[in-house]
Amino acid sequence: QVQLVESGGGLVQAGGSLRLSCVASGRIYSINDMGWFHQRPGKERESVAMITRGGSPQYVDSVKGRFTISRDNGQNAVYLQMDNLKPEDTGVYYCYGNIEIVNSYGAYRQHDYWGLGTQITVSS
Repeated sequence: QVQLVESGGGLVQAGGSLRLSCVASGRIYSINDMGWFHQRPGKERESVAMITRGGSPQYVDSVKGRFTISRDNGQNAVYLQMDNLKPEDTGVYYCYGNIEIVNSYGAYRQHDYWGLGTQITVSS
Protein backbone atom coordinates (compact mmCIF):
# COMPACT_ATOMS: atom_id res chain seq x y z
CA GLN A 1 0.00 0.00 0.00
CA VAL A 2 2.97 2.30 0.57
CA GLN A 3 6.28 2.46 -1.25
CA LEU A 4 9.44 4.34 -0.36
CA VAL A 5 11.83 4.76 -3.27
CA GLU A 6 15.39 5.98 -2.73
CA SER A 7 17.72 7.52 -5.27
CA GLY A 8 21.10 9.23 -5.32
CA GLY A 9 23.55 6.54 -4.29
CA GLY A 10 26.79 5.80 -6.08
CA LEU A 11 30.56 5.80 -5.94
CA VAL A 12 32.45 8.81 -4.62
CA GLN A 13 35.94 9.58 -3.40
CA ALA A 14 36.63 10.38 0.23
CA GLY A 15 35.84 14.02 0.91
CA GLY A 16 33.18 14.11 -1.76
CA SER A 17 29.42 14.65 -1.50
CA LEU A 18 26.22 12.85 -2.38
CA ARG A 19 22.56 13.70 -1.95
CA LEU A 20 20.04 10.97 -1.26
CA SER A 21 16.35 11.38 -1.97
CA CYS A 22 13.36 9.30 -0.93
CA VAL A 23 9.75 9.69 -1.97
CA ALA A 24 6.85 7.90 -0.35
CA SER A 25 3.71 7.04 -2.30
CA GLY A 26 0.50 5.10 -1.75
CA ARG A 27 -2.55 5.39 0.49
CA ILE A 28 -0.84 7.89 2.78
CA TYR A 29 -2.78 9.95 5.26
CA SER A 30 0.19 11.50 7.03
CA ILE A 31 3.87 10.87 7.67
CA ASN A 32 5.37 11.25 11.12
CA ASP A 33 9.11 10.73 11.58
CA MET A 34 11.25 10.05 8.52
CA GLY A 35 14.89 9.14 8.39
CA TRP A 36 17.86 7.30 6.99
CA PHE A 37 19.52 4.13 8.20
CA HIS A 38 22.93 2.75 7.27
CA GLN A 39 23.98 -0.87 7.01
CA ARG A 40 27.56 -1.98 6.51
CA PRO A 41 28.34 -5.51 5.27
CA GLY A 42 27.92 -7.97 8.11
CA LYS A 43 26.58 -5.29 10.46
CA GLU A 44 23.17 -4.36 11.78
CA ARG A 45 21.18 -1.50 10.31
CA GLU A 46 21.79 1.71 12.28
CA SER A 47 20.04 5.04 12.38
CA VAL A 48 22.01 7.86 10.78
CA ALA A 49 19.55 10.74 10.83
CA MET A 50 15.90 11.27 11.70
CA ILE A 51 13.57 14.22 11.23
CA THR A 52 10.18 14.93 12.73
CA ARG A 53 7.20 16.14 10.74
CA GLY A 54 7.89 19.58 12.13
CA GLY A 55 11.46 19.48 10.81
CA SER A 56 13.49 18.80 13.95
CA PRO A 57 16.57 16.73 13.03
CA GLN A 58 18.62 14.24 15.01
CA TYR A 59 21.94 12.74 13.97
CA VAL A 60 24.21 9.97 15.10
CA ASP A 61 27.47 11.45 16.43
CA SER A 62 29.57 10.09 13.57
CA VAL A 63 27.79 12.22 10.94
CA LYS A 64 27.15 15.45 12.87
CA GLY A 65 28.53 18.40 10.92
CA ARG A 66 28.78 16.34 7.72
CA PHE A 67 25.24 15.16 6.93
CA THR A 68 22.07 17.24 6.74
CA ILE A 69 18.58 15.75 6.72
CA SER A 70 15.58 17.63 5.37
CA ARG A 71 12.06 16.87 4.20
CA ASP A 72 9.28 18.19 2.04
CA ASN A 73 5.94 17.26 3.57
CA GLY A 74 4.04 18.33 0.47
CA GLN A 75 6.06 15.89 -1.65
CA ASN A 76 6.20 13.12 0.99
CA ALA A 77 9.96 13.26 0.57
CA VAL A 78 13.05 13.12 2.75
CA TYR A 79 16.58 14.00 1.73
CA LEU A 80 20.07 13.42 3.06
CA GLN A 81 22.88 15.73 2.02
CA MET A 82 26.15 13.90 2.69
CA ASP A 83 29.32 15.98 2.67
CA ASN A 84 32.94 15.16 3.50
CA LEU A 85 32.22 11.48 2.99
CA LYS A 86 34.51 8.93 4.59
CA PRO A 87 35.23 5.29 3.66
CA GLU A 88 33.35 4.18 6.78
CA ASP A 89 30.20 5.75 5.31
CA THR A 90 30.21 2.97 2.71
CA GLY A 91 27.18 0.69 2.78
CA VAL A 92 23.50 0.55 1.95
CA TYR A 93 21.31 3.45 3.00
CA TYR A 94 17.64 2.82 3.69
CA CYS A 95 14.87 5.37 3.81
CA TYR A 96 12.44 5.05 6.71
CA GLY A 97 9.03 6.49 7.40
CA ASN A 98 6.47 6.15 10.18
CA ILE A 99 3.34 6.49 8.09
CA GLU A 100 -0.35 6.62 8.82
CA ILE A 101 -2.35 5.05 6.01
CA VAL A 102 -6.00 4.75 5.12
CA ASN A 103 -6.89 1.18 4.22
CA SER A 104 -9.55 0.05 1.79
CA TYR A 105 -12.14 -0.02 4.61
CA GLY A 106 -11.45 3.61 5.47
CA ALA A 107 -9.62 2.74 8.69
CA TYR A 108 -6.46 4.53 9.75
CA ARG A 109 -3.38 2.48 10.59
CA GLN A 110 0.17 3.52 11.52
CA HIS A 111 3.14 1.46 10.32
CA ASP A 112 6.89 1.64 9.82
CA TYR A 113 7.95 1.46 6.18
CA TRP A 114 11.35 1.01 4.55
CA GLY A 115 12.78 1.55 1.11
CA LEU A 116 14.79 -1.11 -0.69
CA GLY A 117 18.05 0.73 -0.11
CA THR A 118 20.66 2.49 -2.18
CA GLN A 119 24.37 1.62 -2.22
CA ILE A 120 27.03 4.19 -1.40
CA THR A 121 30.70 3.39 -1.84
CA VAL A 122 33.33 5.83 -0.63
CA SER A 123 36.83 5.13 -1.90
CA SER A 124 39.90 6.24 0.01
